[in-house]
Amino acid sequence: MNHAYIVGTFDVAELAFLLFFVFFLALVFYLNRESRREGYPLEEEENGRILPISLFDGDKKAFQLPHGRGTYIPEDVPRDDLTVAGVQGFRAAGAPYVPSGNAMKDGMGPAAWANRAKYPDLTFDGRPRIVPIAQSHDLVIADNDPKLIGWPVMSADKKTVGTVTDIWVDQAEHMIRYLEIETTTGKKVLAPMMVASVHGNSLLAALLPTTSDEAEFVEIDAITAAQFEDVPALETPGIITRYEEDRIQAYFGGGYMYATPERAEPWL
Repeated sequence: MNHAYIVGTFDVAELAFLLFFVFFLALVFYLNRESRREGYPLEEEENGRILPISLFDGDKKAFQLPHGRGTYIPEDVPRDDLTVAGVQGFRAAGAPYVPSGNAMKDGMGPAAWANRAKYPDLTFDGRPRIVPIAQSHDLVIADNDPKLIGWPVMSADKKTVGTVTDIWVDQAEHMIRYLEIETTTGKKVLAPMMVASVHGNSLLAALLPTTSDEAEFVEIDAITAAQFEDVPALETPGIITRYEEDRIQAYFGGGYMYATPERAEPWL
């Protein structure tokens, strides 16, 4: 008698094969569910209709927020409004939208934003991460670097739009994030440091400070002078929320395509 058989001609090898087959089916089912935790249920792009949930859709994913802010479940947040300030270039689900208004203010194309949370980005110990330099944790501008406060600001159309009144720094990364600018009309706006070019801090000016007549100014070529008046403003002075950050960065980023009519045209 062959002791490898369990019942009749059913042996250990067949049992191992069936167990592996069942395990493999369960693994495929599990991985398919896990791959559909985020971005589901699906919606149709043209009309926003939500497709029904299937057996393979995963459960809701919950995120425990730091600093006692509770739990965030993306699926429970209201879905984005499908109304956009533009028209599709042609009749197809994936057709690009052509802006029908002010693309920089409406958040079209490179000026698009995300509806982030309306509270400041925080450091690991719960302090606001991006603040005016005077409110930071002992951050200062190095002695050999330009202080920038009081320097004039030039726009993309080579006009002086105002002066730098403050510097906003990142307390986690120890770097300048924004320049606070007071325009000639008295409005205060924030401009991302990444779109600013500092003139007057060249090597020649450092070596020959008494003989160099290099002009000292900050150039922001992302937008024109008139467009500074529409930069998204802060709701609370001295505090910038994630929501406001996304809109400010999107506004200046969109300027590289929409600030002037020529920028939206092809180079060749």
